[in-house]
Amino acid sequence: MEEDLVIKSSFEDGGYIPEEYTADGKDISPPVIIENVLPEAETLAIIVDDPDAPGGAFTHWLIWNISADVKEILKNIEKKEKAKGLNGALQGKNDFNNLGYMGPAPPSGVHTYRFFIYALDAELNLKAGADKETLLNSMEGHVLQKAVLKGEYTR
Repeated sequence: MEEDLVIKSSFEDGGYIPEEYTADGKDISPPVIIENVLPEAETLAIIVDDPDAPGGAFTHWLIWNISADVKEILKNIEKKEKAKGLNGALQGKNDFNNLGYMGPAPPSGVHTYRFFIYALDAELNLKAGADKETLLNSMEGHVLQKAVLKGEYTR
């Protein structure tokens, strides 16, 4: 039996995101552990958003063309077009209009942050700095697996 794609980090699913990975801490990307990627997958993509934001889902991180054999993404991925140490992985613009990861900074109350991972059957022909909609459109028809890890944060 095939196992489902799994994404893990330094917090449990539904648990609190450590302050280090938020705007109140170091504002660095958390470590990401990836399990059960299908052998036919070529690349991985990650989208982090906050569906509780006042204006609708707010994007915090876009990264794609991560080699499918990557099992762990170390914390603190630099906020640059090309993600160092991830062989050609590219980062897009979040809704702060910056490249790379920007941590939780909810204006009020407890917000849930969704870390989506996608296993894709191809490398995406997409330039760094793309937005979420462009990334989702380019992934269309290429998604083999999808998983989500949810974390909460409040100030």
